[in-house]
Amino acid sequence: MDHIDRKIIDMLQKNARAPLKEIADHVFLSSPAVSARIARLESAGILSGYQAQIDAPKLGYMVKAFINLDMDPQRKPEFYPYIQQCPQVVECNCVTGDYSMLIEVLFGTTQELDQFINHLQQFGRTHTQIVFSTPVEHRGVPVSDPDEE
Repeated sequence: MDHIDRKIIDMLQKNARAPLKEIADHVFLSSPAVSARIARLESAGILSGYQAQIDAPKLGYMVKAFINLDMDPQRKPEFYPYIQQCPQVVECNCVTGDYSMLIEVLFGTTQELDQFINHLQQFGRTHTQIVFSTPVEHRGVPVSDPDEE
């Protein structure tokens, strides 16, 4: 992967719908050359998908929270299928520290969040933080060249 690939990735992270011509003009290549590079990045698994950014409150999700779950590692085989089928779970990470899982969720109300936590506690002890504001929204992965740093 070279600096041109990194520029293409950076542009696609900012706008996955950027026209090939716009990307090509930015990296000084032809549209077919950019298309071939994107296809190569996709087949290598570097570009793993494209998605729209959604304003959750406009869809009725007024409560964003992070739930820490302290769970016995031997419960993972039953926990993973459970958590994967929960549509309110935006992300779930296995982490180090006092808790084993960090779960980001979206709900319409705190009552719905409370119900979910009650179900989640079948797997272990929880600690929940409700988000008041998000000064830095999710952003793309830094794609600077490690050799340039």
